[in-house]
Amino acid sequence: MPQKIDISYKTVIFIAIFVITLWAIYLIRDLLVILFVSIIFMSALNPLVSFFVKAKLPKVLSIGITYLIIIAVGAAAFAAILQPLIEESRRLILTLPYLSGQFFNIANINESVFQSELTNLSKNAFTITLAIFDNLLAIVFLLVITFYMLLERDNLKQRLASLFIGKEDRVKRLIVRIEEKLGSWLRGQLVLTLIIGLLSYIGLTILNIPYALPLAVLAGILEVVPVIGPIISAIPAILIAITVSPFLGLGVAAMYVVIQQSENHLIVPQVMKRAVGLNPLMVILAIAIGSRLLGFAGALLAVPFTVVLQIIVAEIMEDRKT
Repeated sequence: MPQKIDISYKTVIFIAIFVITLWAIYLIRDLLVILFVSIIFMSALNPLVSFFVKAKLPKVLSIGITYLIIIAVGAAAFAAILQPLIEESRRLILTLPYLSGQFFNIANINESVFQSELTNLSKNAFTITLAIFDNLLAIVFLLVITFYMLLERDNLKQRLASLFIGKEDRVKRLIVRIEEKLGSWLRGQLVLTLIIGLLSYIGLTILNIPYALPLAVLAGILEVVPVIGPIISAIPAILIAITVSPFLGLGVAAMYVVIQQSENHLIVPQVMKRAVGLNPLMVILAIAIGSRLLGFAGALLAVPFTVVLQIIVAEIMEDRKT
């Protein structure tokens, strides 16, 4: 005799709400990514903001000074290499038609194919411009959200802790630990950018590759793009080297492979282990899973998300023991 299964209206309502919530999260996933990045920025900038607040400065002024310091440091670092970077970049742009012609001759490629691709690219200029504009708006939105999160940090922490009645102090300590780890991750990412840029510059200089500085700067910037960033940064250097000598092109390709393998298996895991305390294997797995789930954004934010998850799980396990 078939068994009768009763499903209460409460179960139906719960399932419906759960499905609607998942769908809503999917629809606003881009906003959630920006919000998570804002939390990371807030965590990284908060120690400096707290320093100025302790010096009896208003919090709004402290945040403004922090923004100005970050901008000034970045501008000073950029200005230190600005003149040679502009000069080498200018020479690279001027010689690009000649270099591309040489490459097509060496590789025996019909240049009309490249020209047709440029024509298609020019047709999509409006779409590309719109995408760049959207990204600029996202950056401005990110900075504004970070500003207000820094301003309301204490209130946000208090309100979040108040949701856990009887465990407010423990939740506050948990939030502080998460902020410390997220801030350390961002600082570790900056260290990685500097290391990869420096290694690329040293390698290109040793191989006597023209325009080593802009190519190294490109490698450092694209370090923030997991998986495909190092590959993209290697392409122009290899193409330029091929125009000098095919064997030199192979040497540059080998150099980038060595740097990328060192980055994936040594530099990234070790720097992130020092920064966030994650096991190197966990870092590699987190990046692989994140890139599979959410592409570039998932790979970029996989490590900080794993850090947050690790801290929360450890706190839950400790709570169960007690």
